[in-house]
Amino acid sequence: MDGNSTDGTPDIARSAGAVVRTQAGKGKGNAIIEAVELIDEPYVLMLDGDGTYSPQDAERMLDPLALGFDHVIGDRLANPEPGAFTRLNLLGNQLLNVMFRIAHGKDLCDILSGYRAFTLRSVRQMTLKEAGFEIETEMAVEAVRNGQRVTVVPVRYLARPGTITKLNPLQDGFRIFSTIYRLAKMNNPIFYFGIIGLFISLAGGVIGLYVILEWLRNIEHLPLTILTVLLITIGFQIFMFGVISDMLLGFHRETTRQIEQLQTPPKSPR
Repeated sequence: MDGNSTDGTPDIARSAGAVVRTQAGKGKGNAIIEAVELIDEPYVLMLDGDGTYSPQDAERMLDPLALGFDHVIGDRLANPEPGAFTRLNLLGNQLLNVMFRIAHGKDLCDILSGYRAFTLRSVRQMTLKEAGFEIETEMAVEAVRNGQRVTVVPVRYLARPGTITKLNPLQDGFRIFSTIYRLAKMNNPIFYFGIIGLFISLAGGVIGLYVILEWLRNIEHLPLTILTVLLITIGFQIFMFGVISDMLLGFHRETTRQIEQLQTPPKSPR
């Protein structure tokens, strides 16, 4: 996909035999979404074209698909070249992976990796909407949400060859963090609503502590007392909404699994 590149990359790709299509929208996410609609091969290999990934790892990335896996993630953190990561980027990647593991219940080692291999069927099961660099995070969430078989393969990660990254560690890191949390609403509602309920209840608890300390000094704060009770009650109700949503989600997943089993034809005896 040519995202209106001005460095001659599309011409180089065409001369090497690649099929190049001009991207209609903007952003990395839109490029991937549009490309998936054009592909008709059963297996897809995806990697960033900035020279940081080694094509020599392609075969190792594709091998798990032949074993029945749906989605393969290349783990950059396992074998980075010196200088490939700044300390801030490395720390940010590690924190976001921990956040993903907590929010979505699966350790995928490197959810931000741009080196992926997947079946066309599995990627078309995903509901992809992120237009920018959050697309890898969304793909990881969708793979987990759809119960796809995901595995991780260590890959080499090379220092960027003489070009400047468009990523802003703090700004884009916050966007990815927000994406991980926002997408948990449909994948792990008890986590999503639990965090909201916890903060509201904590706010009520802090105000309540102040009210108690003032009451010990014979100073009453009736409005703050009412606010304390209100915040703690609302926080608890939001948490319970998350619990109920999680139960309904579990029921939905089990029902979907049973329907898929009924639709799968039985294996004929050999």
